[in-house]
Amino acid sequence: MAPITLLAGDLGGTKTLLATYQVDGTRLIKTRSERYASGQWPNFNDLVAQFLAGCEVQPSAGCLAVAGPVRQGRVKFTNLPWELDEEGLSQAFSLERLELVNDFAVLIYGLPHLTSEQQAPIRPGVARPEAPLLVLGAGTGLGVAYGVPTPTGLVAVASEAAHGEFAPRSQQEWELKRWLAQERGLERVSIERVVSGTGLGEVARWLLHIRHPGGDHPLFPLAEGSELPAAVAASAALGESLACEALEIWIGCYGSVCGDLALAGLSRGGVWLAGGTAGKLLENLRSPTFNRAFLNKGRLEPVLASMSITAVVDPAIGQFSAACRARMLLA
Repeated sequence: MAPITLLAGDLGGTKTLLATYQVDGTRLIKTRSERYASGQWPNFNDLVAQFLAGCEVQPSAGCLAVAGPVRQGRVKFTNLPWELDEEGLSQAFSLERLELVNDFAVLIYGLPHLTSEQQAPIRPGVARPEAPLLVLGAGTGLGVAYGVPTPTGLVAVASEAAHGEFAPRSQQEWELKRWLAQERGLERVSIERVVSGTGLGEVARWLLHIRHPGGDHPLFPLAEGSELPAAVAASAALGESLACEALEIWIGCYGSVCGDLALAGLSRGGVWLAGGTAGKLLENLRSPTFNRAFLNKGRLEPVLASMSITAVVDPAIGQFSAACRARMLLA
């Protein structure tokens, strides 16, 4: 019997990653992977056709993670002329099953199958297999999704929790929120405005504004650029005081939000941190600052105390998770 081959994709406005995986017992082995510039392909089917033309074995099923909401098996991209639907893609490429999933919610399907190299512990706990999972991802924005166990495996539940209201825990955070609302002309400040990679830059901008109004700080030339968050993290690693303060504030906010969302879903199945910052800030996420903020929920601290937190450090987790979902479709 020929081994089963799966199609997995991670589709975004800038880049599209396509891969094939072979099912080998309980393992998934990546057999081919290509990266494409999304904007160079007016027709998505042509892109897939070119990729599959280079595959020795055609896939039986597939899952494509897409940047945006999926409604009734269809998705329309905001910044691309692509309109995808599951049925049409299945027929075009002779797939038994194909599913479109939000590109952050799809991570839920990969979490139970991570190897030790794909993850790193943040805080110990006991993961209960019958309980929901939570995954957060602080990258450019903040992704949030829950996983609900069912008799046939996890079901991913997408969430817009990142757009809830940012809740300051101190006078300092209240002043940050007020400044951010005024500086950006906002009626309200969402969680994502602070707890994201972009948010780390905003915290640093605020500190530059109040500590160095004359612009006499090495980070000041980057204050309005997208490079600031990475520069803050790099400067903090070298011990620069303002960068260390910005990162400490941000880590506390991240830990608090993580605790809030873990309570919202009673995520006793485990809490997972993904996104671009997870693998780069492991020691900060393991710090007392993050842990105290996570647990500081009054009478409900004991509920959180038993929850494990794990970082996802595999940069190809989107593709891997899509492959895990594709395998589930054939079960």
